[in-house]
Amino acid sequence: MLRTHTRRLHVSARLLRGQNLTEKIVQQHAVDLPHGKTVHTGDYVSIRPAHCMSHDNSWPVALKFMGLGATKVHNPRQIVNALDHDIQNKSEKNLTKYRNIENFAKKHGIDFYPAGRGIGHQIMVEEGYAFPLNLTVASDSHSNTYGGIGALGTPVVRTDAAAIWATGQTWWQIPPVARVELKGKLPENIAGKDIIVALCGLFNKDEVLNHAIEFTGEAIESLPVDYRLTIANMTTEWGALSGLFPVDKTLLDFYKQRLNVVGPNHPRINADTIKQLEQRASTEAADSDARYAKTLTIDLSTLTHYVSGPNSVKVSNTVNDLARDNVKINKAYLVSCTNARLSDLRAAANVVCPTGDITKLNKVNPDVEFYIAAASSEIEKNAKDAGIWQQLLAAGCRPLPSGCGPCIGLGAGLLEAGEVGISATNRNFKGRMGSKDALAYLGSPAVVAASAILGRIGAPEEVFGQKIPFSAGGVKTTCEDAAATSEAPAPAAAKSASAGAVEILEGFPEEISGELVLCDADNVNTDGIYPGKYTYQDDVPKETMAQVCMENYDSEFGQKAHAGDIVISGFNFGTGSSREQAATSLLAKGINLVVAGSFSNTFSRNSINNALLTLEIPTLIEKLRVRYADAPKELTKRTGWFLKWDVPNAKVIVTEGSLDGPVILEQQVSELGKNLQEIIVKGGLEGWVKSKL
Repeated sequence: MLRTHTRRLHVSARLLRGQNLTEKIVQQHAVDLPHGKTVHTGDYVSIRPAHCMSHDNSWPVALKFMGLGATKVHNPRQIVNALDHDIQNKSEKNLTKYRNIENFAKKHGIDFYPAGRGIGHQIMVEEGYAFPLNLTVASDSHSNTYGGIGALGTPVVRTDAAAIWATGQTWWQIPPVARVELKGKLPENIAGKDIIVALCGLFNKDEVLNHAIEFTGEAIESLPVDYRLTIANMTTEWGALSGLFPVDKTLLDFYKQRLNVVGPNHPRINADTIKQLEQRASTEAADSDARYAKTLTIDLSTLTHYVSGPNSVKVSNTVNDLARDNVKINKAYLVSCTNARLSDLRAAANVVCPTGDITKLNKVNPDVEFYIAAASSEIEKNAKDAGIWQQLLAAGCRPLPSGCGPCIGLGAGLLEAGEVGISATNRNFKGRMGSKDALAYLGSPAVVAASAILGRIGAPEEVFGQKIPFSAGGVKTTCEDAAATSEAPAPAAAKSASAGAVEILEGFPEEISGELVLCDADNVNTDGIYPGKYTYQDDVPKETMAQVCMENYDSEFGQKAHAGDIVISGFNFGTGSSREQAATSLLAKGINLVVAGSFSNTFSRNSINNALLTLEIPTLIEKLRVRYADAPKELTKRTGWFLKWDVPNAKVIVTEGSLDGPVILEQQVSELGKNLQEIIVKGGLEGWVKSKL
């Protein structure tokens, strides 16, 4: 596995200081550590996760696995395959892929869950693969979900998954850890979705970008596990790599109740594992002297119903405000791994059928299509047994099978051009749930149900003829950065080159240059870079990938950008899903270097693994924004500025007009070490692993 050594300062202090919960869990799953080594933020480690899940992308992972020359899965008990994304697609091509995944799983003894059983993340929780205090990954960006039950869940990309299948391990750098303190008592009828939507909108300046999050505070004990799963799930949209809740009495009670469902002989959730968990919970909590990069607080007692959008999770408003704006909707959705558990379906049913009498319903507005799908077949059965499912159908909801469906822009009920939708899913990126010319909002199950009844975005209280909850003073929050110390690792973009030149491997260019093409936006997401509707088509030719690259961001990108250009964008570039095509489509377009103010960590990982080079230069994007502040707005703009990256000297020079023109900027950048050069020369991590095998 990739091994990179970080500089260590004040080693004795690092060894003596305590660990946060994230570091403790990584410590338990790290392999080949030096004797006595205590891991902390900034360390690169080889990790052996307890489990690794893949879904419809299992076949592409299998092809990578076989392409590496591997013939045997290292540990079949570590791997889970679950079909959940494109399950409405009954074409022979898709069914063949599904059969290939099932046959591969059967051949190698891998646990397999067919289409209709449920969404992979929900299965991982229900079946105990993701379990408190373990490290579980998935080749999907919403692996953060597992933090809701006290597991460290984080996404890996397809190439990492193939490496785990072959070797049992992959690499990870322990990120900075932010503590999010939840204070106060959550008002009645305000849900976990309201909490995370508010957090995404109120802390929308990349405060937690590429951080691990640990939730603490007095309010947690009263938060149901379903709320925790929703919050952890959407820490992905907030920009974090994980969102970890503690193991407490509420969680232990959840598992004791779960015993009644799974029975006494379940291999992962049983009396013994729960007893062991109770014993571990007290000792495997964060140490009192653990270090955190920052602390954010929110007073839950000041919350009301929150909705994000349109087309951004970084914009949130109270339902009170949106109700006054009379935002009419065409479609509503209660689906996905975020909010389709039993309590979510019950919250919606309580709006359409508040008395429990199915003859006295608040019907879905005739101008609205309201789609529902349980997160798993178990949840759908429980909803039917409780009469919840029947109430929703009687009110006019349209059922879909247990799977991702419209959340990823697949199957029935997608948003069409000019339409407006509100959803209890996790993402409302432009074009993700259908047409790029539609508008999408996110809200809690109760708000989505109320909006479907009202025909506009509104609160359940309006349906009941009550006053919408309103916080006159606004939501109370704080954000404090930890004091900088010499022990803290420097951000990659801020590291200066060493006195000597960087050694360049044979086959790696000493200079990379091209004209800068400006995509002037922050939070350019993977749906914008490579549309979701192509993601699970595994045989899209390179030429087509090049044509559709960035089409959801800007339909004119294909005409304005050319092979050999260097794309430059704003902050948090590549946020969103873990699809590798976000990197490979840019490569197909002939873009070999992307510069940004900052990158999503998952996109950076995909870039390294697929041989796409990236540079973080926040100063440069700021200069370009000043330069074009008064120019007509263009999503994609050829700048006439040229960048030259002197790799041996770790220096970037930006000039105007040509590579020999007047110098605009000269700046040191992070060194590109031999280990990363080797991956690029080999064409990516897949080629690197193959060469080692």
